[in-house]
Amino acid sequence: MSVVEIASGKLGGVDVGAAEVFRGIPFARPPTGELRFRAPEPPEPWPGIRPADRFGRAAPQWGSVLPHRPLIDGGETSEDCLYLNVWTPCADGGSRPVLVWIHGGALILGSGSMPLFDGSVLARRGDVVVVTLNYRLGALGFLHLRDVLGDGSDANCGHLDQIAALEWVRDNIAAFGGDPSNVTVFGESAGAISIAGLLAMPRARGLFRRAILQSGAANFTQTRETASEVAKHFLEAAGVDATSVARLRELPVEQMLAVQSRVLMERASERKIMTFQTVVDGALLPRPPLESLRAGEARDVALLGGTNLDEWAFFASMDPTTASLDEAALCQRVARMLDAVDDPERRATELVELYRTRRPGTSAQELEVPLVSDLMFRVPLMRLLELQAAHRPRTYAYLFTWRSPTLGAAHLLELPFLFGSYADPGIASYVPGEAEVDGLADRMQKAWLAFARSDDPNHRDLPSWPRYDAARRATMLLGEQCRVEDAPHEEERRACDELL
Repeated sequence: MSVVEIASGKLGGVDVGAAEVFRGIPFARPPTGELRFRAPEPPEPWPGIRPADRFGRAAPQWGSVLPHRPLIDGGETSEDCLYLNVWTPCADGGSRPVLVWIHGGALILGSGSMPLFDGSVLARRGDVVVVTLNYRLGALGFLHLRDVLGDGSDANCGHLDQIAALEWVRDNIAAFGGDPSNVTVFGESAGAISIAGLLAMPRARGLFRRAILQSGAANFTQTRETASEVAKHFLEAAGVDATSVARLRELPVEQMLAVQSRVLMERASERKIMTFQTVVDGALLPRPPLESLRAGEARDVALLGGTNLDEWAFFASMDPTTASLDEAALCQRVARMLDAVDDPERRATELVELYRTRRPGTSAQELEVPLVSDLMFRVPLMRLLELQAAHRPRTYAYLFTWRSPTLGAAHLLELPFLFGSYADPGIASYVPGEAEVDGLADRMQKAWLAFARSDDPNHRDLPSWPRYDAARRATMLLGEQCRVEDAPHEEERRACDELL
C-alpha cells in the first residue's frame, strides 16, 4: 500500500472524515544496522491502513538534562526516527501552499513533534498544509567518516534525511490537499543552518520555491579536513579501531550518545561551537553555501530571514561562567571566535570597546549578549541575505525585538508567536499571554503565510515591508510596535562583517 493512502480520511481503520493532523508518517526506513551512517532508503510498504495518530520518536539525544526543556526537549527517542507529520485543513485533493518546518537544536537536539511546533494554527488560519519532520542528529547524522574509514558511510546523513522528507512531500503531499509545486521550507537555528546548506545542494533544487531562515545562516559549515578531525576524535573516544565503519554500527546507541557527549564537552572547552556541522564534502555540498549564493545558484528561491535582538541571552542563561564574566574574559571569548583574523586579541578588544561606546554603563555580562548575538547570528544572516538579494530581489529581512520578562528577545522566543503555541503550559512562562502577544503573533503569522503564498510578506496589518538590499538594508522590526528601520545597528554590523 502506498503511504499516500494514509490520507484517505481513516486512521487505524476508523473513518474520521477530514483529519486535521496525520502523525508519525515514515518517509524512510529505520536508519539502523547496516543503514546507520548511510543515506536514507524509501520506507517499506505496509498492508491495509496504517494508523497516523501518534508521533514518531525523535532522533537519539540528551535534551532532557538541559534547562529550558519545553523549548528544546525532543521527547521519546529512537534510532527509528525518520517520521514526519502533516497538518491540513482538509485532505481533499486541494492545491494549497505547503510549509515544511525543519527544527533547530544545534544539530544535536529537537524533533518535529515538539509542542512548540504544533502546525494546527498555521494550517487553519492560512488554509495551508504544514509539514514537520525529524532527521538524524549529532554523530548519527553528521559524523564524517568517509575520509577516515573509507567507503561504507555517507556524509551529511541528517541533510540527506531532510532531502528525503522533501522528496516525500513532492511525491505525496497532493493527497493531503497540498500543492507540491508550491513549497516553502522554514526553520530556526540549526533548521535555518540546514536550509542555508540546502540552498547550495544540487540535489535539493526544485524541491522548494521559498525559504525562511530564522536565527541561522551559513556560518556553521566544516571542511572535510575539520570534519575528519572530529571523526578521529570520536573514534578515539569510543575506543574503536579506525579501520572499518562496521564496529561503529555495533555500538549501542546509548554508548554512541555517551561518546558524543564527551566529544562535545572536550571541544566546547576549546570554544568549538557546534561540533557536528554541515560538511562541504564535495558531493552533496560541492562548495561552501555562501560561494554558491554569490554565484546565483539559488536565484530561483525567494528568501525571508532574520534574527532575534538578544539571541545569545538563551545560551548565556545556561552558562555557569556568565555570572563571573569580566571584560578581560569577554575579550578572550571574542578573540577565540575571531581566530581566523590577524591579531585576534587586538581586534576583539577593539570590538568590545565599540559595543561599550554604543551601550555605556553595561556590565561585561550584559555586553556579551548583543556582541555574540551579532557575531554568531545577525551578521552572518545579513550577509547571506545580501548575497541572495543581488540575484533574487524577493528577499526580506526582519529583527525580532519583543522581550520576554525572563530571557529578553532571546533565541527561540519568536517561535511561540509564529506557531501560536504560547498557550501551551510548558511554554507560557516564557511568553506571558497578553494582548500585545496576541497582536504580534497575528502579524507574524500573516506575514509568514503571505510570503508562502506570494513571495511577499506584506499584509495590511503591518507597515509596508520593503525588500532587503545592500544599499538600504530595510529591516522589519517585529516587537510591541512593528516598524521598518533602515540598517539597524549598522556600525556594529559593519565592524563584525569585516572580521567574519
